[in-house]
Amino acid sequence: MRLTVLGSCASYAGAGRACSGHLVESGDTRVLLDCGNGVLANLARVVDPASLDAVFVTHPHPDHFVDLYALHALLRYAPDGPVAQLRLYLPTDLFERMGCLLSDRGKREFAEAFDTEPLVGGSPVVVGDLTVTPYPVDHTSESFALVVEDGRRRLCYTGDTRPGPAAVSAARGAGLLLAEATLPAEYSGRAPHMTGRDAGMLAREAGAGTLVLTHIWPTASREGIAEEARSVWDGDVKLADELATFEVASGRETTDGTT
Repeated sequence: MRLTVLGSCASYAGAGRACSGHLVESGDTRVLLDCGNGVLANLARVVDPASLDAVFVTHPHPDHFVDLYALHALLRYAPDGPVAQLRLYLPTDLFERMGCLLSDRGKREFAEAFDTEPLVGGSPVVVGDLTVTPYPVDHTSESFALVVEDGRRRLCYTGDTRPGPAAVSAARGAGLLLAEATLPAEYSGRAPHMTGRDAGMLAREAGAGTLVLTHIWPTASREGIAEEARSVWDGDVKLADELATFEVASGRETTDGTT
């Protein structure tokens, strides 16, 4: 199972970066975890976006879903005609709310592009070689971490969350923990997000393998946030740079990131 980072910024994209988006592949199966602003352009550098098997959106904040509008256009207006509906899993009512920005025709075509299903906490979704299980976490009224498994390996993507028992439950035993680390240390507790130290503590409590830090505030020191994580956890800590790839191992085995 392989992770490719497509977007690693929180709220808005820094220069040369994108907002939340992560591609997970196993065999011939490809799923996209979040689809924030700038993600589609990076996805197209890695695979044909029309080859995705499913998209999962963790919660209803635009930096995690806004490129679905662009993806809809790619699917509906492909050179050889409309592509078959793409499976889309997202919080309840989000798809309908997105339609508020579209004309009546736009709403119809948006609905034609995607086969939508609501995420349900604890209910696994099987997509080809992968099983994706949403875990409720503490961020908005409906936010999820996503655990992706291929029968041998386990990846946990926290989405956006405060630190706490819900995040630990989702991250338990992950070979790769893709954890948000939005806040510089001086902003700890001021928003429902984690700092680098919080992410390190989560990896320690969950018994994770590699920790990959993502959803970082664009003006924050990335190396500083990584050092905060390393100060409380002695495992492998990586930064989620755009187009970096990571092979998912199991437990506390170390994995290497490449670009």
